[in-house]
Amino acid sequence: MKIRLILAVGAALVTMSCQQDKKLVLTNPLDQVRADEVVVIERASLEGSFTPAQASFVPVVKNGEQLLASQVDDLDGDGEWDELAVLVSLQPKEELTLAVDFVDPAEYPEFTKRTNLRLGIDQGDHTFKEVDYYLAPDNKDGFEIIAQGESVSWENDKMGFRCYFDVRNVKDLYGKLKPDMVLDKIHTPELGDYHTLADWGMDVLHCGSSLGSGGLALLENDSLYRLGSTETYEYQKIVEGPVRSVFDLKYGGWDVDGQNLSAVERVSIYPGKYWFQSDVTVSGFTGEKQVVTGIVTSLLKNEPFQFDADVYKAIATLDVQSLNNDELGMAVLAKADEVTRIDRTTDINFFELGYQTVPEKNFSQVISETYYLAQKITNDVPARHFFFAVWGLENPKWKEISEFEKYISGEAEKLSNPVVVTIR
Repeated sequence: MKIRLILAVGAALVTMSCQQDKKLVLTNPLDQVRADEVVVIERASLEGSFTPAQASFVPVVKNGEQLLASQVDDLDGDGEWDELAVLVSLQPKEELTLAVDFVDPAEYPEFTKRTNLRLGIDQGDHTFKEVDYYLAPDNKDGFEIIAQGESVSWENDKMGFRCYFDVRNVKDLYGKLKPDMVLDKIHTPELGDYHTLADWGMDVLHCGSSLGSGGLALLENDSLYRLGSTETYEYQKIVEGPVRSVFDLKYGGWDVDGQNLSAVERVSIYPGKYWFQSDVTVSGFTGEKQVVTGIVTSLLKNEPFQFDADVYKAIATLDVQSLNNDELGMAVLAKADEVTRIDRTTDINFFELGYQTVPEKNFSQVISETYYLAQKITNDVPARHFFFAVWGLENPKWKEISEFEKYISGEAEKLSNPVVVTIR
């Protein structure tokens, strides 16, 4: 895949900066092509070597006369940018020398949007208003769908993902057949029923009372405690742009075997990738615990599998298990030295046994039909994993387990050997 390097839309870009001798140098340490790689550079790393003509100006990156897709991100909400994210493509062992210029923030170039976030709140007239922050209503004693597509949703040009914005807190998948950003139109007449195959794709996953596609739980005393039915549940958009989008899901009052815990999941998504990144921070305990994420197995006919990928451990499934009755692959990737357990839950239907959390959805808080990976965590320290999803209808190669495993292993190698950034 070749990266699209998009010039500014409209008027020609005019940069204003002091003459600089220094350059930004990106080096690929691997003997493999790296397409659609997002390189994140902290502001402090640039400020010592590059000086804007005006203090308010922000950086852009050029390869010769061509702009690279980029964005400047304010991660802490103080109104000042903290990181520069740049989208690059590198050949094996390539060293790419780039120039840094500065522009007025109001004149920042527009690039093709390849990531997207959406939490739309029902306005009572079958329309949805997008919000950057929202505190979900307390619905422990009832159930009400207030969110567009029932969920917080995120996508890139390859796949779409969602997490139910209610007591279920299960993750789900949209298979995509086009690179366009479509989630803003989900659950509207323009796109129609998202459970039915359309030219853009569809909802491809049955979740039931499992963890779906990367839902979260805690493993405590040999039992799984779903991250759901918490006292508070908040969404906070951090950044949204062409190069990456990031948001937080925040939980307070999480009852785990009588312990009152809190958690934050920070989700990041990048262009061109069949995965999203999840950083999970749990607070309110001492010592060490085990956070769990997993994959629904309810329609699985083949056995799930695990394998080593560089310094990572992967668990995966690939089967004719989509709601379109075609191939769907899912996987979890985490550092091998952090993985404490890989297992599979029972397939018992706890809802039918009376453990009924959401009767309207036949949903039980008791987790079943899930292949999962447990990862050790300490209090207030983020634990990172990556969730992968591929759809055979989007690309025929995803019909083969060998191709899926090859892709995961290649991504693991890239994650273990990031692009090297130097200024000289």
